[in-house]
Amino acid sequence: MDFGAAMFFTDYSMAPDALARALEERGFESLWAPEHSHIPVSRASPFPSGGDLPRRYYDVMDPFVTLTAAAMATKSLKLATGVCLIPQRDPIQTAKLVASIDHICGGRFLFGVGGGWNAEEMADHGTAFKTRFKLMRERIEAMKEIWTKEKAEYHGELVDFPPLMTWPKPLQKPYPAVIVGGAFPQGARRALRYGEGWVPNAARPQYEDVAEFLPQFREMAAAAGRDPQSVPISIFGAKENRESLERYRDEGVARVIVILPSEKADQTLPILDRWAALIKRF
Repeated sequence: MDFGAAMFFTDYSMAPDALARALEERGFESLWAPEHSHIPVSRASPFPSGGDLPRRYYDVMDPFVTLTAAAMATKSLKLATGVCLIPQRDPIQTAKLVASIDHICGGRFLFGVGGGWNAEEMADHGTAFKTRFKLMRERIEAMKEIWTKEKAEYHGELVDFPPLMTWPKPLQKPYPAVIVGGAFPQGARRALRYGEGWVPNAARPQYEDVAEFLPQFREMAAAAGRDPQSVPISIFGAKENRESLERYRDEGVARVIVILPSEKADQTLPILDRWAALIKRF
């Protein structure tokens, strides 16, 4: 089981290059960068984790920019969007971003994707909240066409473009793993339909223990004709708890991801040191 870390990079957090080096030195496998383009002042959508929306959601930097900085500072650490809000991004431009960063980092990119929760934020991008998951699927399908075809075209209900040519193609073949975020069971179904991984968030209040759904996920994979090994599970929101980490490992979880506060090095490095001790045990 691998260990990753996620941070909302802001102008008051640890810098992405410095955090990436610290993670690599301590045996972490991956760095995950979330995104929000903005937070509307008139937002009515509730924060999924409950309570007030933390400041870092307003202040977070673009994930492709921060991950590029992290890539330049490391040699083996994997770089991941955690998650990229596909309903708010143009698929042609995003396909180029993904392919470009995959070359820049030497094939270490993981494409974490999600449908998002903030209806008002999406509306500002011209996205209808009710159809966001259909839009996400079609945009990901369209991007896969772009990544794998010299002349790509896509004709869906919400995404439609004639043959086009664009480079670069991703360094990883056929493309970086698309790791679909979302709760059980809907998020799991989406991951099995068009993903190469599933990442539920253990910090969400609807989960007493996300591990209880893992046997059902494997049954769903078999029913969908997917080898569960081809859709590895990553878990966001891992806690510093050896017992729960051992359970994840024993359940076949591929990766756990700790969510770090958006703080400077003096507060972040002690957290990483504690996790480094746990990593050695696994």
